[in-house]
Amino acid sequence: MKMVRGSLGMVALSWATVAGAQVQDMPGGPAVNQLNLHTGVTPIAREIYSLHWMMLVICTLIFIGVFGVMLYSIIRHRKDKGHKAAKFEEHLGLELTWTVIPFLIIVGMAIPATRTVVAMKDTTSADLTVKATGYQWKWGYEYLDGPATGVRFLSNLSTPQDQIDGKAPIGNTYLMEVDHPLVVPVNQKVRVVLTAADVIHAWMVPELGVKQDAIPGFLRDTWFRAEKPGIYRGQCAELCGKNHAYMPIVVEVKSQEDYAQWAAQQKTAMAAAAEDPNKTWSKDELIAKGKEVFSTTCVACHQANGQGIPGTFPALNGDVKFVLAPMKGQIETVLNGHPGTAMAAFRDQLSDTQIAAVITYTRNAWDNAGKGPDPVVQPSDVKALR
Repeated sequence: MKMVRGSLGMVALSWATVAGAQVQDMPGGPAVNQLNLHTGVTPIAREIYSLHWMMLVICTLIFIGVFGVMLYSIIRHRKDKGHKAAKFEEHLGLELTWTVIPFLIIVGMAIPATRTVVAMKDTTSADLTVKATGYQWKWGYEYLDGPATGVRFLSNLSTPQDQIDGKAPIGNTYLMEVDHPLVVPVNQKVRVVLTAADVIHAWMVPELGVKQDAIPGFLRDTWFRAEKPGIYRGQCAELCGKNHAYMPIVVEVKSQEDYAQWAAQQKTAMAAAAEDPNKTWSKDELIAKGKEVFSTTCVACHQANGQGIPGTFPALNGDVKFVLAPMKGQIETVLNGHPGTAMAAFRDQLSDTQIAAVITYTRNAWDNAGKGPDPVVQPSDVKALR
């Protein structure tokens, strides 16, 4: 088994045998048998790495010094060797020693640590600002300035369900891959403004030296300046619910020219994909689109078979309260969620067309088979209830 510590961006390939399977280093993530922190691709990440080693060395020296003196004293000054304990009420030299030396050590540790923390909090003069919103369990990104101003999308886990269910071999980016990564330019200061729509999440990418909580009702920010193009991976670092482990973060750092080209492509794609909420869709079109939305947004809670999770997430298959009932109740539930339950509001995550499609899918999937009233829901129906 080969031990390799992670490098920057795309790491070299290394193989190890774990539980009888070949495991490969993760590009932009941890390496096989990695024991140390990431060296990182940002100034802050490197400062954190250096601080870690400095603190470790200092603590090790203190440990050796203190326990070395204790061990020496225990062995060399035993009672059976005739030693007698010294008796004194005060000793100015000792008092100065055990006061001044720890003070100097603390100051020596605090100055570089404080300098790094202050730099981590300095989000001024950013070249690019992106808003990141944590949802259970995905991230939403919106570009607030720069070439991609106005571009927004959701970033969902893209690991195939067969791999999660153990029915297919896992890849080296298992549970750390998304359908739409956050794309940023190299060598530019990127400010990330963070919030959450439901519970506390945390945006953490070790290679970028970033970890910041996303709290509902608050805006917090952090920043990074990646110095090398590549793909860097992280995860939500707060215990945010059932699918906390399925909420990865992927940041793709491109050259500034490639980033400008990507931004132009995204704006063109958004314009082309702009949906008319008044358009009438066919039943088959809505079901096909709804199945895609369900597989990325709803399947984690309500399950692929629509049976849900008893006691936590209700079954959609055979549900007569919402799914096999008039459409109004189900539309309002998807739009606004259910306060006090695990059902989140999707009005800010999904378009009218997506909501209409996923509702139509659930009304026609499994044993439901369009048996209830309103088997087809149009985007205009959703728009009317927003």
